[in-house]
Amino acid sequence: MRCNIVRADLLEDLYEKTGSFDFALGWEVLHHIFPPVRAKYLNKLDRILNRDGRYLSLCFSEQDPGFGGRGRIRKTSLGTILHMSSESELEQLFTSRFHLHELKTVSIAGKNYSHLSVFAFLEKRREKQGIKQRY
Repeated sequence: MRCNIVRADLLEDLYEKTGSFDFALGWEVLHHIFPPVRAKYLNKLDRILNRDGRYLSLCFSEQDPGFGGRGRIRKTSLGTILHMSSESELEQLFTSRFHLHELKTVSIAGKNYSHLSVFAFLEKRREKQGIKQRY
């Protein structure tokens, strides 16, 4: 089995990246991508994933008490602005393009304390019965 690891900014052009991939990992990425550009992010994922490609996303949950405590938009002590997500928000976002295998809120150990995060495991939707699905 061969593994090709590519680090890329999925909001920018990926034309210099050739080929397609069986798997993409978004570990603590999505909370840095705000809703107005999340569709662009998913378009890029859709483009680079193979027909049966899978995607694993882990992002901070709006239930997490850290980073200022409440609300979807939070400012960290480093000055970073985060968009915390709910399971239902991500389900709505992802199911337009992906089959959702698993979606749950999990606790992930952090440097100083654990964080509540939304874990999503997805598979790219395939064309069905010769009819191309619209993305």
